[in-house]
Amino acid sequence: MQTDKVIHHIVGWLKNYAETANVKGYIIGVSGGVDSGVVSTLCAMTGLDTLVLEMPIRQKVEQVERAQEHIAFLERKFKNVKGLRVDLSPAFEEIFTTFKEIGGEAEQENLAFANTRSRLRMLTLYHFAQINGLLVCGTGNKIEDFGIGFFTKYGDGGVDISPIADLYKTEVYELAKALDLPESIKNAIPTDGLWDTDRTDEQQIGATYPELEKIQKEYSTKTEQDYTGRALEVYKIFRRMHSAAKHKIEPIPVCYIPEELKK
Repeated sequence: MQTDKVIHHIVGWLKNYAETANVKGYIIGVSGGVDSGVVSTLCAMTGLDTLVLEMPIRQKVEQVERAQEHIAFLERKFKNVKGLRVDLSPAFEEIFTTFKEIGGEAEQENLAFANTRSRLRMLTLYHFAQINGLLVCGTGNKIEDFGIGFFTKYGDGGVDISPIADLYKTEVYELAKALDLPESIKNAIPTDGLWDTDRTDEQQIGATYPELEKIQKEYSTKTEQDYTGRALEVYKIFRRMHSAAKHKIEPIPVCYIPEELKK
């Protein structure tokens, strides 16, 4: 990959889109991970207003520290960047208590609360985007957004623009290296940060990003019969998650009414 040219292309694309939309710039939620680290830096490089939000919810100390380190890095390097910390833990605890009283099946309830964290952050991003004349910039990559659907619908998937959605996770790491992001960001183990316990992406998915990317690249040309051993296991993981995420990946279905029924 021609990393420097890709960076230049994305920055130009972001700047042109904002100017066409007649907005001041972008807002990004920073988690301390490589995706948000890369996207926030690319937005900052446009020279437009860039608001980066840290929004902890029962967050692990190391995640908070990485996010704060990256925000400080951006503020030192770019005059157009402003960092903001919005502690969403009190708001989440209110929601948690209210919903917990109603109850539900334990496993599904835990997943629902994890997704609620993401959706609360989306709500926060759009609030500050509106009052500052900004667009919400997404941080999803190709394997997450279009491969296995590893995002929350109307959570981190609720954005205005997606600058790295055509890049695989491994390619995002290449950009992080070229952008010379803090070592803690470049070496961060991927995690969605939505659970009270430590859960890396690989632990939740059951496969590494390089393994999944290989399957995604071959998915339209190969079938289950083309794989054996570990590759077959990963193929089945990808197929299961891809199928289950169709409602997130594809446009919302519309019930079109035949014209003769409208007469």
